[in-house]
Amino acid sequence: MPPLAGPLLPRAAVGGPATIVRPAVRPADCGPGWIAPETAPAPDRYRARRTDRRPRRGLPGRAGAVGLTEAVDCVFCGIVTGELPAHRVLDDEVAVAFLDRRPLFPGHVLVVPRHHRETLTELPVQEVGPFFARVQRVAGAVERGMPAAGSFVAANNRISQSVPHLHVHVVPRNPKDGLRGFFWPRGRYPDETAAAEVAGRLRDALARD
Repeated sequence: MPPLAGPLLPRAAVGGPATIVRPAVRPADCGPGWIAPETAPAPDRYRARRTDRRPRRGLPGRAGAVGLTEAVDCVFCGIVTGELPAHRVLDDEVAVAFLDRRPLFPGHVLVVPRHHRETLTELPVQEVGPFFARVQRVAGAVERGMPAAGSFVAANNRISQSVPHLHVHVVPRNPKDGLRGFFWPRGRYPDETAAAEVAGRLRDALARD
């Protein structure tokens, strides 16, 4: 895959936080097989909600507490049902995977559960294994298909989650591709006592689970 020219600039992505993309990406820059994303705007009923406004539960046509129906205003549910266009790479009874419309790099894929689950913590235990088995398959396909030396796999829970439907980003990575770490500064604990205190709080939370 030829390198994408230009400086790194922040831009909000569908299905993710403000991400780092390169400007003026043209199909010719991306090599064989690159397909330009859909340009038609989504219908009003599928406009993404702000995730700091928690949805009301139990309304007709909206996902209920168990999330077995599609949310009428969820972009990703529209893609799952086929009402909205997307370049799908996987579609089965558990998950749907499709190209992010504003990719970090060509081959950036979003994997979503077929049933509406807003966050990872709302995904039922019995669905976790099957869902992440699909994430694993897509990560392998992204690395082989682009090709890429590795991949970045991540998901946001509420904060920086622009679409309130669980989605896992699978991004092809190569050495010197311009992306650094987790894309934000990392720090250190002031000392081992502080680290032990934080670890203890997390162990207590798991014990109460």
